[in-house]
Amino acid sequence: MDLNSKVTAGLSRLSEVFKILLWEQAKELKLSPIQIQILNFIVYHKQELCNVSYLSREFNVTKPTISDAIRVLVKKEILIKDYSSSDNRSYTLMLSLKGKKIVDQTKNYTNPIKKQLSKVEEEDLKSIYKTVSKLIYQLNRTGVLSVQRTCFGCTFYKEKKEGHYCNLLKSELQDIEIRLDCPEYQETVK
Repeated sequence: MDLNSKVTAGLSRLSEVFKILLWEQAKELKLSPIQIQILNFIVYHKQELCNVSYLSREFNVTKPTISDAIRVLVKKEILIKDYSSSDNRSYTLMLSLKGKKIVDQTKNYTNPIKKQLSKVEEEDLKSIYKTVSKLIYQLNRTGVLSVQRTCFGCTFYKEKKEGHYCNLLKSELQDIEIRLDCPEYQETVK
């Protein structure tokens, strides 16, 4: 096999590890993996992104799948629907107190991976991060990945000969400072 095929196979195996860890966490909390992903998304993102349409694109699943997951989370009093817009059919999602406690319980489910990464040389980690951030951006640009919020696709990002620059932060960025999920991300208009 060529190196590209080997890397692809390795990424596939790592994907399986994430699924296994997420399933174990979900079983422990009596939730589904997508429900845990929704909760973790809501806690770290702006409220205007926390709606059915955006979550559907984020997780690459149908709106009915997201709606079903949300319905259960609302029924369990883990999520709250906020109907503060002028359209009473439209809402954003917020965590309840119970939801916040559950998110606290889920934040360490990737620890087995982090533990192994702590044994990797820093230069290798930097190289992996650089490759992953570029790969996410490229997969988004080719239509494989529907949502990405990396610096590369942001209106504030500027590539320079010496590296990267963020016009919002007014700062040079090192490869490891490229964000994969920037809260200030604004998509570049094509």
